[in-house]
Formats: sequence, structure tokens, C-alpha cells
Amino acid sequence: MVKAPVGNKLAILSALSRDQFISGQALGEQLGISRAAVSKHIKSLQDMGIDIFKVTGKGYRLNHSLPLLDQHKILPVWQALTDKPCQIEVQPIIDSTNSELMRRIQSKDAGLTSGQVLVAEMQQAGRGRRGRQWQSPFGANLYYSYYWHFEDGMQAAMGVSVAVGLAVHDALSALYDLDVQLKWPNDIYINEHKLAGVLVELDGQMEGPCHLVIGIGLNVAMPNSAAQHIDQAWTDLSQHVSEIDKNQLAVVLTLCLQKRLHMYQKNGLSNMVTQWNALNAFRDQVVSLSTGQRQWRGICEGIDHQGGLILRQDGERKTYYGGEISLRKES
Repeated sequence: MVKAPVGNKLAILSALSRDQFISGQALGEQLGISRAAVSKHIKSLQDMGIDIFKVTGKGYRLNHSLPLLDQHKILPVWQALTDKPCQIEVQPIIDSTNSELMRRIQSKDAGLTSGQVLVAEMQQAGRGRRGRQWQSPFGANLYYSYYWHFEDGMQAAMGVSVAVGLAVHDALSALYDLDVQLKWPNDIYINEHKLAGVLVELDGQMEGPCHLVIGIGLNVAMPNSAAQHIDQAWTDLSQHVSEIDKNQLAVVLTLCLQKRLHMYQKNGLSNMVTQWNALNAFRDQVVSLSTGQRQWRGICEGIDHQGGLILRQDGERKTYYGGEISLRKES
């Protein structure tokens, strides 16, 4: 159940608009709270990085509209597209959607089933690869995790991030006709700017049943306050799409991910390599590949059927696999 303060914040955000002002008194009457309580919630939302204007005599309005998640709006979108059970759960604020699903894997009472999705409006400890912090301001982006029970083991799951990247491509292409590129092993780009990242976490046996938590962080409407902390070229959907329904996005992404994971379970990457290579953000470009201790330089030729990166070095093709590897294009 959503605690009252969080529920009030969501109600205030739902009432605010980027096109017109609403007074604190009107907000208080809608929520059944005092103007002082409204002011306190507004201040808390501003501290979360949400750009809210206040003008004396007019009230409050948003600088940018926020496409909020709503459990009740997700269900009809889901039912219009599939007759499968909907397993998308919305949490207003959480430490990390990936961390929560990993905890549920360890809990015998969690009732976790394959296909469970957790989405949140804000992560207080969002994580990217290599322990990096993932900027997760309230209501701004899509913070998404998918649980998958995979019978073939952790070793066979090493190429899953390739399939996940293609699923993100599928969803954005279907919804917005966006031309995105994929950066090995786990990023989604538009015009050399990062739009989304993937973090796959595994638990289980190398050659037996295992658990995968597939985390996707997708920039939707990144506020300037959070953007200042990002140390690479980035973009968000709001710069390319006029109207964004985050509930629809969560549903379509889930269905695209289910389809790609089914393909992966059946045939591995054999039916996906050619498409991924056509979307390769660094195709035929000189790149540097680093593990922190060592660095290689070569021409990026794409991936093989196990999801490994192929570099041409001094006329010889060499393949590198995931882990703590960083890939960057050389200028």
C-alpha cells in the first residue's frame, strides 16, 4: 500500500500541469490537506529534482510534464494487447528495482514467478554497470526490472543483454518509430547519445536452473538537476517524442522482452546476431576496450553467436566477452 505522504505527492503531480497554474488552496481542497501541507509536499518534490514553478497569486505549475505510472492504467493497456496475465507491479519509491527482485529471489515467501515486472517512479539507490550510480529522479524516467527463471544455467545466459537491447529497440520502434543504435554490451543510443542502459544480474548454477533480473533504465524526461551528474553524452525520449505514455511504454517493453527471451531460450542468439550487428552504434569504427587493468584497440566488427564482441586488430579478428569491460569510440 502507498503511504499517505507518497500518495499525496503523486496526487499533486497528477494535478499539476506544464500549461497552467493551480493554487495551493485548490490542491489542498482536492487532497483534503492544508495549504501548509501542500507547500511542504511541493518542497519535497523540488528536492527530488522535479522542476516546479511557484508564482505568487497564481500558484504552481510544472516546467515539464511528467508521464507518471499508474497501476490502474497499465491493466487495460495490457489487456488490449494480450490475454496473458499481467505481472507488472508499480512502486512509487524504492531503493532499486533490481535489488528488490534479487531480494525476492532469496525469500521463500515472495511468491516470485517468471515474468514478474517491477517499475518505480524513483530509485534511491539506482545502479548501473561496474557499480556506477544510475540517476533516478522522481517521475522522470522509466526504472524497470524483469525476473526470468532460466533452466539452461548462468553460462548459457551470458548473451542475454544482447537480446534485451533488441527488445528495447523493438518497443521504441513500435511505439515511436525511433531509429536507435545498440552499444555492446548493454546500452541503447540515439545519435551517439545514451538513451538507456541494461543491467543483468544472475543468481544460481552455471549449468543448471538460474535466476535473472533484467534491469532497464530508460531516460524519459530527465530534469536538468539530475543531468548535471551524468558524465557522458545522453538524451531522453522527450527530446525525440512529443507525447509519452509511460504506462504504455512499460507494457509494450514487457511484451517485446518476453518475445526476445522466448527466442533466446529456443535458439540462443542465432536469429538475432545479424539484426544486432545492423544496429551496432560503433560499426566499423575504431574503439578502445578496457577492463580497468588492460586496454585493447581495434575496429569494431560486431558480435558473434555467443554475444562476444569482435575486434579487428592488426588484420586479425579477436573476440572479447562481457564482465567488467568498458567500450568507447576513439576520437
